[in-house]
Amino acid sequence: MKVIIIGGTSGIGLALAKEFAAQGHAVAITGRRENLLEQAGRDSGGKIRGFRMDVTDIADAQPRLLAVIREMGGADIIVLNAGWGDINTKLDWSVEEKTIQTNVLAFAALAVTAYKYFADKGAGTLAGISSVAAVRGSGRAPAYGASKIFVSNYLESLRHHAAFLKLPVKIVEIRPGFVRTGMMKAKNAFWVAEPPQAAKQIYRAILRGEKCAYVTARWRLVAWLIRLLPDFIYDKI
Repeated sequence: MKVIIIGGTSGIGLALAKEFAAQGHAVAITGRRENLLEQAGRDSGGKIRGFRMDVTDIADAQPRLLAVIREMGGADIIVLNAGWGDINTKLDWSVEEKTIQTNVLAFAALAVTAYKYFADKGAGTLAGISSVAAVRGSGRAPAYGASKIFVSNYLESLRHHAAFLKLPVKIVEIRPGFVRTGMMKAKNAFWVAEPPQAAKQIYRAILRGEKCAYVTARWRLVAWLIRLLPDFIYDKI
């Protein structure tokens, strides 16, 4: 299969690209840093192709995704992994704005582009990387938590759209817990997965076409508990 991973130069995205390549799939990744795109190609022996893309430049990113699809000779799976966020208890607007620009506007624009490509093609899988943070809002990182809620809801909406119109497009939502990447800000974190471990579970969830997969799987329990916590307890943690 031909796989495109948006945001694949580091962390979960790069680990997932390596996993797909190791399993014999044709893989392309996108990112802003050309040196990392080139490095991924070298390290994989040319099995991973890199294409420069700034997802926040939506006017350029949408046609660029279609160009990458053409360069790959088509796509069977597109993974939207590009994301950003930071702790922001002081509500610095620059942090909130960048988070929304990347995780909401850019995500939706590329999700629509990928979805419509698969709808026209008549088959395909669109996977989006959300987060356990999508379960409830976060006072420590308001825009990040809210943006992941958007990602989860938007993917569900696209799944419903496909079902309503009887389109053969699979929509997969991935909700990682703590994964040891540059994005992880939590101190004294528990159940921290290494990127290769997370990538293996994400790979299996995508191929199975799971609607919503927690990574690692036991984070489903944490999400369930968080959802059930009354406000007077949740507000203290």
